[in-house]
Amino acid sequence: MKLTFALLAAAVLTFAPTKDQVFPPLTGETLDGKNITIPTDTGGKVTIVGMSYSKKAEGTLKTWYQPMYDKFVLKRGMFDSQYDVNFLFVPMFTGAKKTAYGPALKKMKESNRKDLYPHLLFYKGDLEPYKTDLDMDDKNLPYLFVLDEEGKIVYQTKGLYNESKMEKIEEVLDARL
Repeated sequence: MKLTFALLAAAVLTFAPTKDQVFPPLTGETLDGKNITIPTDTGGKVTIVGMSYSKKAEGTLKTWYQPMYDKFVLKRGMFDSQYDVNFLFVPMFTGAKKTAYGPALKKMKESNRKDLYPHLLFYKGDLEPYKTDLDMDDKNLPYLFVLDEEGKIVYQTKGLYNESKMEKIEEVLDARL
């Protein structure tokens, strides 16, 4: 049991960002047709970026959408009004999946989920340098990054949404207030 915990702790620690690592520039298209580059176009605000590069990871990334929307847009919690952050979910169309970019973008526009428009950034391009620089080694998982006002990674996590991960993100944000 102790060995399992030690291995788990080591795995978590190896996913910690390099201190002061700047998020590599990523340009994508919003559902409004605007091109946005992270981190330069994030308005000098703390930004949460969720990324996926497979269908399975995209499904898991969706588990984060409603809790993020409730907290950072609707501000439903007691102290949520203190948070002034951007959040962007980035489905990545790379390699052979680049051909699915146009149809996926069109399908999302047709869904009339206008609440998604400012928070979805469709990326079509190479998976590198993101996979290597951001330690995005498991294509079946989404990756979430908290960037400071200058685009430096201050926290990252991966996988399915859960309360403890959201609480850790809140702790990181609270420390920035």
